Amino acid sequence: MNIAGHLPQMAASRPEMLAVASSDGRGGFRRWSFERLENESNAIAHGLEARGIRRGVRTVLMVPPGPEMFALTFALFKVGAILVLVDPGMGVKKLGICLAEAKPEAFIGITKAHAARALLGWGRATIRKLVTVGPRLFWGGVTLKGLVRGMADKGARAPEVFEPDETCAVLFTSGSTGVPKGAVYTHGIFEAQVALLRETYGIEPGEVDLATFPLFALFDAALGMSAVVPEMNPTQPAKADPQKILHAIDTFGVTNMFASPALVHRIARHGKKLKTIRRAISAGAPASPPILQLFQLLLPDGAEIHTPYGATESLPVSTIGSAEILGETAAATAQGKGVCVGKPVRGMSVSIIPISDEPIASWETIGSLPTGEIGEITVAGPVVTRTYDNSPESTALAKIVDKDGVVHHRMGDVGYLDDCGRIWFCGRKAHRVETPEGTLFTAACEGLFNSAHEVYRTALVGVSKGGKTIPVLCVQREPAPEGFSTYWSEDSDGIPSGDRDDWIRGGLLYLGQTQPHTARIQTILFHKSFPVDTRHNAKIFREKLAVWAAKQLR
Repeated sequence: MNIAGHLPQMAASRPEMLAVASSDGRGGFRRWSFERLENESNAIAHGLEARGIRRGVRTVLMVPPGPEMFALTFALFKVGAILVLVDPGMGVKKLGICLAEAKPEAFIGITKAHAARALLGWGRATIRKLVTVGPRLFWGGVTLKGLVRGMADKGARAPEVFEPDETCAVLFTSGSTGVPKGAVYTHGIFEAQVALLRETYGIEPGEVDLATFPLFALFDAALGMSAVVPEMNPTQPAKADPQKILHAIDTFGVTNMFASPALVHRIARHGKKLKTIRRAISAGAPASPPILQLFQLLLPDGAEIHTPYGATESLPVSTIGSAEILGETAAATAQGKGVCVGKPVRGMSVSIIPISDEPIASWETIGSLPTGEIGEITVAGPVVTRTYDNSPESTALAKIVDKDGVVHHRMGDVGYLDDCGRIWFCGRKAHRVETPEGTLFTAACEGLFNSAHEVYRTALVGVSKGGKTIPVLCVQREPAPEGFSTYWSEDSDGIPSGDRDDWIRGGLLYLGQTQPHTARIQTILFHKSFPVDTRHNAKIFREKLAVWAAKQLR
């Protein structure tokens, strides 16, 4: 078993088919066929082995999405190196901690990444082998061009063969609720993910994928899809230019697109029809029903936007389409009942257990909660990672093993199951607000307020005041349409712009009184732009908002 085995199969069956295209920054695209991608990855694989990067060698890859990243990834998998993927947008301090924890022996990156590594001391204790994609400056090692020189003549490099439970990669979480952790991926997990994605969404060979999220794009070759990388910064999807996204879709007739909720919002507000899209997939955080409804209007008949539920440690867990959301579950979300994330996909089982912040030694010592009761979401199945890399404490906190050896992953989320077996997400466990009157769950409260006019999103945080925790609702207003400096003017409906926040606050307080669990939220603050994660620009850093809110109240 080796995920890299899908590439030579595609190169043999569809050699001329587009494998990957990426923006050249000038309105055009660089294009590689599957045959070329296979040949380039073979040459790189031979070069890596010649430099001592082979089976079992932990290797950091910091190269932006494009043909070289795809070729390097498959080459590393072919030789059996353990790929270490760290999100460069998490910040230099966290990045350094991650690399120290992963103990990599090799580092492959662009010039900028190597300069940061050398100057900041990333992996200094363990990294000995260096490959630079682009100009090499004062550090040692070899350039990618030097690595592959003379290697094309060596021909094909058959992928190494692995058992399903052998380590393939270490993928770090975004760290949105703490220090990023390295989830250990096996070859079996990767193969299970490919099978589940193909089956769940009906993906067929020959389709074209808009690759806006590098990690998901690595599955494209295994799924038989062409990957099209648009001109955008993958760590800032909320700032992507919709025109450039649409240019890529139109140029290649994109049929599938993966987009964070922030990018879905950008495209939806742009308003141009997406004539070739068969399906859109949005993950990273719940997408608001109003945005889903706006985006759905842009899709052809029969096409949907799907919102899978999962995490780096387990993906996918469940999925739900926009037709079911807009036709049924959105109404419950607007009443403060949480966000429905659908039924578990084939092979995945979900249980709701009592909320705890402590390790749980054995599955048999706990019991599942009844239908409709909010608790901690746990999952088990073929895509669940068993451990975190070099972090037994984190593993003990997040994993529960049953008597049969099955690992149940604690998602770090709270929610419940309904009578139909669907999962309802009520927020992150770490973000629950404990008040003297009871516990408030973020998503279960925010869904009510997010339905209000002129509200883009809200975030519930707890602030200590007078010796007790009070709930505070932070509000980000809907941004102005393109070409308008403010969303409303005095002439629009007679309410002066300066008084708008007070007017919205009053409406939100009235809305909160309609549900018992939101009635105790009496403090509302307006924030210009929420701090969010760099991976999806959608996960709200509530810890930072809580600090800001405390300062505002003082």
